[in-house]
Amino acid sequence: MSLFSTFNNLCGSLHRFSHHQRSLSYGIRCFSSHPTDDNNRFRHKVKKPRRAVMYVPGHDQKKLNKIPSLAADCILLDCEDGVGYDKKVEARDTITRLHNKIAANYSREVGVRINSPSSGLASDDIEALFSMEHLPSCIAVPKIDSYQEMKWVCDKMNQTKSQQNRWITERINLIFMCESGQSLMNLKEIIEAGICASAVKKRIACFQISGVIFGSDDFCADLEITRSQDAAELMYARQKLVVTAKSFGLQVIDMVYIDYKDPDGLREQSLQGAKMGFTGKQVIHPNQVDIVQQCFSPSEEKLEWAKQLLDAFQASENKGVFTFRGQMIDMPTILQAQNIVRISANLTAE
Repeated sequence: MSLFSTFNNLCGSLHRFSHHQRSLSYGIRCFSSHPTDDNNRFRHKVKKPRRAVMYVPGHDQKKLNKIPSLAADCILLDCEDGVGYDKKVEARDTITRLHNKIAANYSREVGVRINSPSSGLASDDIEALFSMEHLPSCIAVPKIDSYQEMKWVCDKMNQTKSQQNRWITERINLIFMCESGQSLMNLKEIIEAGICASAVKKRIACFQISGVIFGSDDFCADLEITRSQDAAELMYARQKLVVTAKSFGLQVIDMVYIDYKDPDGLREQSLQGAKMGFTGKQVIHPNQVDIVQQCFSPSEEKLEWAKQLLDAFQASENKGVFTFRGQMIDMPTILQAQNIVRISANLTAE
């Protein structure tokens, strides 16, 4: 190995170490300055259900007009993949002009998916959104690959809010998209960047990080993965997303099922995602909404089981282990039943 190569390797190692130290220092400042109780450390409580998340291209007036007839928990007016590059400005302007009217006439959530930080368009997107009379309930940011990119988004939102002297009555829900191998590898640090940016500057932060969306198509393209019908090749990525995101109390939205004319396949993949721990799924067609939202909702049978189990637990003299419907029940099963009741209550509240 040449002296020049050795020097380059040493410089690279020092740069990575320096970045790690800066990130660690920032994280320590964040967590040490944000007191929480031991049972709920650094976990956001996200109550708004997002079982079906549907994208509507921001430049397509015909599709925008159909939004009131939809029933998806979350509509994202799209500036990104659903919009050609020559229509980006038109989409941004249309969303800025029509978002408040659309949101007022839709019974559920209407947010916006902006362009990625690496596109060079995200800054203008954020400034345009903050110029609206009413800010969107949620903002989805695609292709977040690193701690630095998430921090840039958070800082840009807070700076824009301060520059425009906006008064925030309710924090924007910030959702980011994991769409590459680097993003999956850096997932924990990305989430921590968002939490730190909203926790350290509580008086000026205009957002809270609320969820992660799995962009499977870009993920496969990035890693040269060949897609299959059962998506077995994505099992590890999906499981890591669920474990990491939900450990921070965030929602995690599963991948798109692209064959919108295959309701049986959609139902099978949706049920699989729900069992894995995903809280919702992206949809690309109105016909997918009902199936997805049914799959990500507790069935009446499951809800009845959970309520009866919790009643039996309260009546039991032994709060450790007891018998219910012929099965031995302990605390992990009690917690599962509580989750089912909580999810159902959130849906009913909407």
